[in-house]
Amino acid sequence: MMNRRSLYSTGSLLLLALLFIALVILSGLALTGWRVDLTENRQYTLSDGTRQVLANMQEPVTLYFFFSEGASSDLPQVRSYARWMDELLDDMADRSGGRLTVRRVDPAPFSPAEDEAAGFGLQSVPVGAAGDPLYFGIAGSNSLDDVQVIPFLNPARQSFVEYDVAKLVATLSHPEQKKVGLLSALDMAPGFDMNTQQPRPAWVLHEQLEQLFDVVTVSDDAGAFPDDLDLLMVVHPKALNEAMRYRIDQFVLGGGRLVAFLDPFAEADLGDNPADPMARLNAGSSSSLGSLLEAWGVGYDPLQVVGDSLYALQVNSQASARPVRHLAILSLAREGMNADDIVSADLEAVNVSSAGWFEPLEAATTTFTPLLRTSENAGPIEASRLRFLADPADLQDGFVPTGDRYAVAVRLEGAAASAFEAPPVDADASEHLANAVDRGINVMLFADTDMLTDRLWVSKQNFFGQTVTNAFADNGVLVVNAVDNLLGTDDLISIRTRATSARPFDRVESLRLEAEGRYRATEEQLNQQLAETERKLAEMQSERTEGDLGILNQDQADEIQRFLDQRTQIRRDLRAVQHELDKDIDALGTRLAVLNIVVVPLLVVVVALLVGQARRRRREATTS
Repeated sequence: MMNRRSLYSTGSLLLLALLFIALVILSGLALTGWRVDLTENRQYTLSDGTRQVLANMQEPVTLYFFFSEGASSDLPQVRSYARWMDELLDDMADRSGGRLTVRRVDPAPFSPAEDEAAGFGLQSVPVGAAGDPLYFGIAGSNSLDDVQVIPFLNPARQSFVEYDVAKLVATLSHPEQKKVGLLSALDMAPGFDMNTQQPRPAWVLHEQLEQLFDVVTVSDDAGAFPDDLDLLMVVHPKALNEAMRYRIDQFVLGGGRLVAFLDPFAEADLGDNPADPMARLNAGSSSSLGSLLEAWGVGYDPLQVVGDSLYALQVNSQASARPVRHLAILSLAREGMNADDIVSADLEAVNVSSAGWFEPLEAATTTFTPLLRTSENAGPIEASRLRFLADPADLQDGFVPTGDRYAVAVRLEGAAASAFEAPPVDADASEHLANAVDRGINVMLFADTDMLTDRLWVSKQNFFGQTVTNAFADNGVLVVNAVDNLLGTDDLISIRTRATSARPFDRVESLRLEAEGRYRATEEQLNQQLAETERKLAEMQSERTEGDLGILNQDQADEIQRFLDQRTQIRRDLRAVQHELDKDIDALGTRLAVLNIVVVPLLVVVVALLVGQARRRRREATTS
């Protein structure tokens, strides 16, 4: 009887094992693609915008994910990021309906795969003692042989990688070039310089825009915008008539994208007759979009520039004079840029000159997001003071920082109403939009036009007959980023900034800060006692007579010995505080280890025993 029970028990265990294996296999087949993301920041969940980009793909796209397995063997952080990227690409491929294919390539040294990576233009980073090349990038291609590349997936940019990959896919799946309309009161395009009687080259930024987009010139008296216009760039709208302002208003409310550069003092504006030397002395004019800004919930003063004593650049007003800080010519550093916006996140420095600022109005219905801001050492300056400014140091007179940070560039999104109750008489309008359609307006505003000029961000050199430009600021990158971002679909723009997967040890850090606070308090106590003891020693020294200056009396010797004993004790206290810090952290680690290794498994066992006991009681109750 006993052997038969043992046989039944063994058979039952084998049957359960086989059933478990079968369930695992069936679940793997039936639940393929199912995911449950329990991470705090939903690290493994695609944004709604990314899903829409994948659903709207028109061209099939192939992504080549290059990652050097061997070279990364000693880089656990990079390998963890690579695994996360691998799962992100898999999820994107699964949701593309077969239109997105992902190929994984390990470019081992001196292999055809490495040649393929180099052919795509991917960047390698030497790692290890031997300097082995580490490739970690993505290349994409479509059926038209267009290629887009992310040369290297920098872990520091992990929060934006979903946007980068989605933008790459969107660009390849919609390969047509976007059309940008340029409405500018400044001569950005190539022309003829009347002063030098020589051809005038285009601004470097204008050349970059023409290389990347289909740029068409829009006249300020144009009757209508091109029907297929994807984005409008307005530069220094100093004298727009009401009909043109109405067209801009309706274009933005109808879903058109706008990048506008305004200026309270545009130094690049040389007037109506640049060849007139007297007219050049009066260079500089202001521009605004007037009632359009108010309708979008933005305040802007075209008569004020912002000065900043922290970001002010040094300039030479005269060749023989010493450099002085010009409060109105600023180099905005990384701390002044919005690190959470894709347009400004990776920039180092942006130079502006005589810039204004924007501020949200109280009744605004739009979302006001600063992209560039001054420091807290900033304040307003009358723009009229710059017109005949001989010495930049004069701007220091009467300058008072307000402690506020002024927004020099902003992004506007959301609901907005028209600035016009009805179309103007001279405007040809078939239908009047009173409010923004769909998701609202998408506008970027910059309170400076001089930032577009070559002098503030590039240097030019002649190299064997060729003009070579070198950027010393990120002005060009910022403007191209702004245009490129707004030219994406609403889905692409809406992709959230993904939080980094790195998780700090908050409890450990709080323990460390608490102990360091105690350590600093004890150290301050030591310094106070040291100062007090030195004061007493000085008093004793002043009480000594000329005959015993070289001899310590008993009180002085006792005082010195007491100080030495105190100093020794306090140093022991300092070491004890540091020891307590390590002990608290070690104790926390021990508690976590016990919790994970002992307590949790024990709870599982207890629950299993309770469940088993409950089942036995039910069976006994049934049989009885």
